[in-house]
Amino acid sequence: MLDADTSLVGQLALVTGGALRLGRAVAEALVEEGAHVVVHYRSSAREADETVARLRTKGSEAWALQADLEDPAQAGRLVERAAEVAGKPVDIVINSASIFDPSRVLEFDDAELARNIQINAFAPLQLCRGLAAQNRPGQIINFLDTRMVDYDREHAAYHLSKRMLHAITRMLALELAPDIRVNAVAPGLILPPPGKDESYLAGLVESVPLKRHGSAQDVVRAVRFLLHSDFVTGQVIYLDGGRNLRGNMYGA
Repeated sequence: MLDADTSLVGQLALVTGGALRLGRAVAEALVEEGAHVVVHYRSSAREADETVARLRTKGSEAWALQADLEDPAQAGRLVERAAEVAGKPVDIVINSASIFDPSRVLEFDDAELARNIQINAFAPLQLCRGLAAQNRPGQIINFLDTRMVDYDREHAAYHLSKRMLHAITRMLALELAPDIRVNAVAPGLILPPPGKDESYLAGLVESVPLKRHGSAQDVVRAVRFLLHSDFVTGQVIYLDGGRNLRGNMYGA
């Protein structure tokens, strides 16, 4: 049984990218534990409305909130807007929204790099700052990528942005302690990229020591663990079947 001190009942969570994929799975898991959820989306209005409707059937409050994280002004106000729409402060920020565009280090231009950094690294930092500005206890979980410890040459700008978010996670764990805990999850072979199907995952299982791919529920369980572990901060849980152990170009 969960300790009453770590109960999520009545807490307000803001989940970026909460209308789709892993963000939606996490939003549903939070509601199952009695939390209220603000589902952020950029362009998936229909999916966000459907997700909110589904969450409300589980007995919690839920709201859809649109914002383009590529715009620093919109990202900077998202926590404040979430608190306004819900009528209470935000307790939990889940930074799951990201872009995953192909690029190579010898080819991407400054605009591609800047866009990846803004959406995948600086916008999450802005949301973390927004939570801290409330001057009250809270929790943050950032979504990284297991490939950040190796090298994803086909998504170089994305790779750099996730490396930055990893560093931001560790910095904020120190800066925001003791009132706010900051942790991260780093999924690996969990879901196929948009436009791909299960055959994409099947073709890559040989790169995973456990010789299989994971599921959204693996990520959900890790998020729940971090939210309920009140003596853990600054940590990353790799959900990759051991893939991160096979190559580590950064030595950390």
